[in-house]
Amino acid sequence: MGEPSGAPEMVPVVDRPGRIVVNGDPLDWREGMTVRDVLKAKNYIFPLVITTVNGTLIPRGSYDVAVVPSGADVKVVHLISGG
Repeated sequence: MGEPSGAPEMVPVVDRPGRIVVNGDPLDWREGMTVRDVLKAKNYIFPLVITTVNGTLIPRGSYDVAVVPSGADVKVVHLISGG
C-alpha cells in the first residue's frame, strides 16, 4: 500500500499565458475575467453550481466580482436535487 502505481498523475496544464483550465479543459483568459464570465464562456446555465478557483470556494453572490487570474484552475460542479 502507498506505492506509486507507475501511472503519471493527471494534472491540468495551461499550455500558454492567457489561459485558464475549467473542469480540465483550457479556456482563453482575459484581464478582469470574472467567475460569471467563465460560466458564460463555458455556457454553464445551471441555476445551482459550486465554483472553486485554485481550490478556493467562490460564494455564488460573488460570481460577478470574483476575478479569475491567468493560469487558474477552475472547477464548476452542477448540483442536482431530487427525491
